Amino acid sequence: MQKQPLIILTGPTAVGKTKASIGLAKAIGGEIISADSMQVYKYMDIGSAKIRPEEMQYVPHYLVDELEPDDEFHVVRFQQMAKEAMKKIYAAGHIPIVVGGTGFYIQAITRDIDFTQAEQEDGYRQELEKLAAEKGNEYLHEMLLEVDPVSAKEIHANNAKRVIRALEFYHQNHSPISAHNQEQKEHETPYNLAYFVLNVPRDLLYRRIDERIDEMMKEGLLEEVQNLKNMGYHRGMVSMQGLGYKEILAYLDGEYPLEEAVRILKRDTRHFAKRQLTWFRREKDAIWMNKDEYGYDEELILQKMLEICKDRGILNK
Repeated sequence: MQKQPLIILTGPTAVGKTKASIGLAKAIGGEIISADSMQVYKYMDIGSAKIRPEEMQYVPHYLVDELEPDDEFHVVRFQQMAKEAMKKIYAAGHIPIVVGGTGFYIQAITRDIDFTQAEQEDGYRQELEKLAAEKGNEYLHEMLLEVDPVSAKEIHANNAKRVIRALEFYHQNHSPISAHNQEQKEHETPYNLAYFVLNVPRDLLYRRIDERIDEMMKEGLLEEVQNLKNMGYHRGMVSMQGLGYKEILAYLDGEYPLEEAVRILKRDTRHFAKRQLTWFRREKDAIWMNKDEYGYDEELILQKMLEICKDRGILNK
């Protein structure tokens, strides 16, 4: 059976994915699915660097502005929503282009990871949540260290949601989630895939991150977060733990001055970009599009991507 075509366009934050994705989608009549854990939320525009309606240039976008900030969004839900979008795109005879920087979300699609074994069990989860409230996140993390040291090493103690998820998985399946994830990662892709990773030299990337955050502040990130706070959204929500939101919330809650919030945001965004690059380097299907090798010429980069898609039979020659 012929594999369906799928294009991935990813790379670290601030590398220029949005602009490149529109050029690519217009050139092939593609439709875009956002693989971003923040852009899916309404009212969170500036901090998530969400594409503006006028930038879309009539290219259909999915998983942008679809959820309220108090909705849960995680990899399982992303995969469900993305697959529904892909069905519609294939039915229209078009090619889906998954665009965004959340590596695990992308992998859930490219490897078609099976999350059925990872169904949630409310009773045990509530017990764990109660334990976290009473004894703290470190206590849960110690529990995880005993049953699944690989996951404990990968998951920060303060990421209570993921720690609970891993403990829950062990409780249900009597095997660690890390082993399940590794097995799933080794799946071959069911798609005729072109997996592009945009990149620029690190010093330039870090400069672009700093400039982007200064621009966000000018555009009104502070007012955006204040508005979300006024609407009743708080840091206990997944959406409000995103970069750009938790730092400004901490300032609004009087934890530190605004300059310090911006400094922390810049630092943590640089760390995030570094982690993204580490993830993409592990992806065996990745095709690195180093912009400096193309003289930062967007048109040349686009032509190269189109050539690769034709060579792989994703596009007709």
